[in-house]
Amino acid sequence: MLKLFKAGAKTMFRACGLDVRKTSTSSTYSWLRNRNIRTILDVGANTGQFALQIHKLLPEAKIYSFEPLADCYAMLRKNMGSIADFESFNVALGNENGKCSIYRNAFSPSSSLLPMQDLHKQAFPQTVNAKLEDIEICRLDDIAHTLNFRDNLLIKIDVQGFEDKVILGGWNVIERASVLIVETSFEPLYQGQVLFDGIYTMLTAKGFEYRGGEEPLRSPEDRHILQCDSIFIRKDNNGKG
Repeated sequence: MLKLFKAGAKTMFRACGLDVRKTSTSSTYSWLRNRNIRTILDVGANTGQFALQIHKLLPEAKIYSFEPLADCYAMLRKNMGSIADFESFNVALGNENGKCSIYRNAFSPSSSLLPMQDLHKQAFPQTVNAKLEDIEICRLDDIAHTLNFRDNLLIKIDVQGFEDKVILGGWNVIERASVLIVETSFEPLYQGQVLFDGIYTMLTAKGFEYRGGEEPLRSPEDRHILQCDSIFIRKDNNGKG
């Protein structure tokens, strides 16, 4: 749940029983400094929580952020306004192009193109309320020609159960990435989502190695891990560049 760097989120979630023991991106991912990352794709940017933190860690890298919700996108632009090497797109990424509807949650980081499962609602009651909002969606591979990629490439995907669709619509770009940070779930929090095993199979088949998880989200009932941010590194790029 990388989006939970949002100011005040910890306080609200702890009041609802969630375990959100977050460290900063700068400390958690300090090892990225040795990877010569020069381009970052921030898929599911929300209001720029990850983008702001990763910019502090990798200030020379170009950042492209993708966020479909209009009000979150406006805040993203405001929060990143002072950063010159930054571009943003008011779209969702997936495996098709056109218009679609997103389940806009009252707690915006839980918004998804997939309906929310009862497990999510029961565990985190503050995310029960949602309404449909029309958005634009496109395939990453179809807009890649408009982006100026400088190797090495880091891609972060945090899209509430829609991760497999982002990957399917962006294989050509994803295959050239050095590092992937993908939010993966171990239990279905959204209807029809592909769980960790499925994401693992997709990415390892394309030459990535799984290197562990960060930022676990635990069930408030018994503290078992529901999801985490999974790290994948390209096998032929295990060095420092």
